[in-house]
Amino acid sequence: MMRSVRGLALLLICLSPVGCAGEVISTSSEGRSGMDMQEAADRADSILDSALNEIQPKVNWAHGITTTGSCDVSRRRAVMTSISPERRGSFLGLMDRHWRKSGYRIKAVNNSAELPAIYAQTDEGFGVSLRFGGQGQAFFQVDSPCVDKSEVAESTTPPNGPAYEGVYPLPRPNIRSPFWSAGAP
Repeated sequence: MMRSVRGLALLLICLSPVGCAGEVISTSSEGRSGMDMQEAADRADSILDSALNEIQPKVNWAHGITTTGSCDVSRRRAVMTSISPERRGSFLGLMDRHWRKSGYRIKAVNNSAELPAIYAQTDEGFGVSLRFGGQGQAFFQVDSPCVDKSEVAESTTPPNGPAYEGVYPLPRPNIRSPFWSAGAP
């Protein structure tokens, strides 16, 4: 009997507005982050700009699709420079260091030799990922926390290569880099 009373008390605490982790869960009508979807999309663009500007030597990229949910927005960018299997670890390591230096928390790392990935989270609750797909194509994605519903315009950041406007899915990586596409580590 005592065990079930403690279990019920724990369940009620976990369902309260404070939650199990001690974080206050917003119950306001303004969304959890105090921003709307367009502001969240702009913040996602700045996170992506910062990540791509960190990469040396530079890689070419194009915009992926922007998607919206009931209270969230996701921005994507596809790297059009082919990253060789030998350079993928360096590419991921570069982002790992940049995101840690930026105060992001690394949530998971997929050490797959063919399709590695790294997942992080900002202190504002934005999910950030770098994943590899076929032929060494890297994909960046930023997912917002729950925000107020609003219209979302396309990104104003110009890609540093072909725009591929209206093309979906984007082509496989079609740009070679003397460094990132090289076979030697």
